[in-house]
Amino acid sequence: MKTTLLVMALNEIDGMKAIMPKVDPGWVDQIILCDGGSTDGTVEWAKAQGMTVHVQSRPSFRRGYIEVWPMTEGDVVVTFRPDGNSLPEKIPELLARIEDGYDLVIASRYIGDAESEDDSLLTGFGNWLFTRTINVLFGSRYRDSLVIFRAYRKDMAERLELADDGAFNFVETLFGIGPRKLSWEPLMSARAARYGYWVTEIPASEPPRIGGQRRFNLLLWAATYYLQFLIEFAGPKKPSRFKPG
Repeated sequence: MKTTLLVMALNEIDGMKAIMPKVDPGWVDQIILCDGGSTDGTVEWAKAQGMTVHVQSRPSFRRGYIEVWPMTEGDVVVTFRPDGNSLPEKIPELLARIEDGYDLVIASRYIGDAESEDDSLLTGFGNWLFTRTINVLFGSRYRDSLVIFRAYRKDMAERLELADDGAFNFVETLFGIGPRKLSWEPLMSARAARYGYWVTEIPASEPPRIGGQRRFNLLLWAATYYLQFLIEFAGPKKPSRFKPG
C-alpha cells in the first residue's frame, strides 16, 4: 500500500518552515505540495527542500485536489495543512488505522482529550451543527466531519465522485460562492456514511494557526454546505460504483 501526503498551502511560508521539518519522509511514499498561488516564498522553499510541487492554475481546495490528483501515486492519501492546525505526529496513527482496514480516518478535534485552539464559538458551533446533521441524515457517528486533516483510500474518493462539479455547482451558484469554491471534505464525510464505507476517527488537537488567516465567508459557506447535505439526502442513491469495493 503506497501513501501520499498531500500538503495544501497558500502563503504559508512561516508554517512550512515550522511544521514540515517535523514530518518524517519515511512515514509516506510521496509528499506533494499543492500550492494555491503563494507569493511569500512558500513554493521556492518547498522546492529547495526537494518537495514535489504543483502550483494550481485556478484557486480553491477542490480545484487543487482535481489538478494534483493525477500526480498522486499513493493508494492512500493524507490531506494536510502546514499552517500549524495539523499535527505531524498523528500521520502514522492515521495510516495505521487505514492498515486496520478503514476507508476513511479523520483526525478529530472533538474526541478524547483533543481540542481545537483555533475555533471560535461560531466555527465550533458550525462544526457541531454540520456533523450532527450528517449523523442524523446518514446514520453516522462522526464527531468532526469537516476537518481537512484525514487519511482515505484514493479509490474511495474516486468512487464517491468528489471531483464532479455537478455536486457543487448548483449550491455555489445559488449562494454566490466566488472563485475559491467549496472544498470536498464535508461531502466526502456525508457520502462515505451514506454508501457504507468503513470510517473511524482518532483524537488530534488543532493548535493555533502559524501566520495567515481564514479566507472565506463563514456564514455563506455554512448555508451552502447545509443545503448540499439536504440535497444529497433527498436525491436518489447513485449506481453501484459508489458502494465499497
